[in-house]
Amino acid sequence: MTSSSSSLLPSTERALLHRIAVGQAEGRAPSLVGAVGRDGRHLWSGGRSCFVDQEPDADTQYRVGSITKTFTAVLVMRLRDEGLLDLGDPLEKHLPGTGVGEVTIAQLLGHSAGLAAESPPPWWERTPGTVRPELRDVLGDQPLLHPVGRRHHYSNPGYTLLGSLVEAVRGEPWEVVLRQEILEPLGMHRTSAQPQEPHAGGWAVHPWADVLMPEPAQDLGLMAPAGQLWSTASDLCRFGALLADGDERVLSADSAREMRTPSAPPESGEWESGYGLGLQLVHRDGRTLIGHSGSLPGFVACLLVSVEEGVIGVALANATSGPLTAAVAGDLVRIVADAEPRFPEPWRPMPAVDESLLELAGPWYWGTHAFGLKVVADRGLELHPLTGKGLGARFLPQEVGAGWVGLDGYFAGETLTVQRRLDGAVDHLDVGSFVFTREPYDPAADVPGGVDARGWRGLPQ
Repeated sequence: MTSSSSSLLPSTERALLHRIAVGQAEGRAPSLVGAVGRDGRHLWSGGRSCFVDQEPDADTQYRVGSITKTFTAVLVMRLRDEGLLDLGDPLEKHLPGTGVGEVTIAQLLGHSAGLAAESPPPWWERTPGTVRPELRDVLGDQPLLHPVGRRHHYSNPGYTLLGSLVEAVRGEPWEVVLRQEILEPLGMHRTSAQPQEPHAGGWAVHPWADVLMPEPAQDLGLMAPAGQLWSTASDLCRFGALLADGDERVLSADSAREMRTPSAPPESGEWESGYGLGLQLVHRDGRTLIGHSGSLPGFVACLLVSVEEGVIGVALANATSGPLTAAVAGDLVRIVADAEPRFPEPWRPMPAVDESLLELAGPWYWGTHAFGLKVVADRGLELHPLTGKGLGARFLPQEVGAGWVGLDGYFAGETLTVQRRLDGAVDHLDVGSFVFTREPYDPAADVPGGVDARGWRGLPQ
């Protein structure tokens, strides 16, 4: 067994290594490697193998299957951020002649385009990409199985289309664009479309006997954007940091946040949570994790990230089935986050005081619902219910005099404005047409429907 760590407690390191050992043994994996990253750096890795003197480490390549889709999604988001396309654009606008041009780019990213899950036979994962030289060979005669935009239905051909879209807009092969725009800027030198030594070999493990059979490693051709990549535990920790916090060399923090926003509910039983734009969203152990799983004959893989806690978990194994890499990756996150919770940043006051905002701070009422409005950095506002769960959001300032726009929650995208009386005093807040007053149904404020002139009263005798 191999392991390495930089700054973890011995007890935490042992718990991580134990989880890798259990995952390899119970999953009957020829080898399994795991890694943990935190706050943008590789923190720990460990591996276990059935082959003597061939234990993997964080630099050993494994095939990562559908984790490739998240890389393709980042490339598409970069095109959007550069203004070269809009996520609401129909595919036909940029990639004509596919026969499914009415589907939008966003629907392809979130698997709600109605496309079939797989390409026509033979099984694309075990046959060379030369069998499918054109997009029509990938899509088949009936590419749309469901109404467009009505349900989540995971689609490998959908990501072939997105890879072809990247090629059409950039004028370069998908693999070249990937290397130039993601792998090189992030220093992911051990991630590639073809295996590079040292790499694990793919194996099938007999379900009813402890014997092995080698699996073929096919070049997927046009299907490459859906599952081609080989990577390492260390490199995937770097990629996980991008998904959590963004990196201005590759993708902004705002676009990374958009990718992990749910786009469509999953099919029943598919995942515990949902799917964003190229990202699986998973509820596990009381926390929300983002990332992606992956599999191809001979390999299973998973990358999961707790954005709130800044912890990244990676698990890679070289068996067609058996090792529960998603469970292992999630447990690696849990072990570190629970045993060594992140220290919060020291509280510091804002550098300057805006008196016009301070007068807005404090309690507000939507009808009889009590809310608190807090002033935060950069003239931002936070509006949250004072009891229980309910409507709320963070707000960012727009141009002077244009109010604030909701960033998340119920009021995402809605505008908050301050309505004043003739003497300049604040009358109420308007949030997406909802009126918030300083007192419940303030008789002095402009409340829709008015306020009973007799005011509040007790129970009549």
